[in-house]
Amino acid sequence: MEIAGARTDRLGLLLDQFDKAREMAQVRLAGLRDEEYLWEPVPGSWSIRRRGEAVTPRAFGPGEWVLDLGDPDIPANEYAEVARQAAGGMTVEKIADDWSVSVERVEQILAHTGTPEPDETPITTIAWRLGHLHFHFAGGWEWTFGERRREPKQLVDFTPSAAVALDRFWAVIDRWRDSVAGVTEEQLDTVGFSQYPYGSDPDDPFIAVLAGANLELIHHMAEIALLRDLWRARFTTSG
Repeated sequence: MEIAGARTDRLGLLLDQFDKAREMAQVRLAGLRDEEYLWEPVPGSWSIRRRGEAVTPRAFGPGEWVLDLGDPDIPANEYAEVARQAAGGMTVEKIADDWSVSVERVEQILAHTGTPEPDETPITTIAWRLGHLHFHFAGGWEWTFGERRREPKQLVDFTPSAAVALDRFWAVIDRWRDSVAGVTEEQLDTVGFSQYPYGSDPDDPFIAVLAGANLELIHHMAEIALLRDLWRARFTTSG
């Protein structure tokens, strides 16, 4: 269905949301230079680093540059999702495998009562956020529309060049968007249409996967926009 140029069908709404988010992101990322792209706002920030200089235990990437990644855990803002998984019939062992944590950690979360303590999440650079998104959409495409065999963590050759990173990133998310545009109504409702191995994609209808992918793009781009604002203001604020 289309009303005054706006689609109102399920796929159309998600595509329109994705397109608007992409348009806003491209405007906000215009003029990004290497120094800003790699800027670490605080000591201990996660970023991309040369392989021999990685400071996190699970940094990954196929080339000279790797993306910081720490020890696995389930953040407090995902406790409700773990509870939903358990309520939906997933075993504790499957949930632990899904989140790459121990069974004991899952049991601890399921037994938690009251308000969770705030997460102590690392501050990340623009390079890290773009790299994370690139990895997410490259892996999502491979395990939905591609051969469904390549390890997602080997799909992105991270780079210290902002211009190169952006060129590669726009190509990947545009490929994702073009493929999504051809999805049928039946495929939207198909559980496991995406077999992306990190997360719950194999257990979800594809329309839920699409909504999650849009959210991933929107919230990380909002974080990048804030980092750009802080970069611009770093020498103009008064103490």
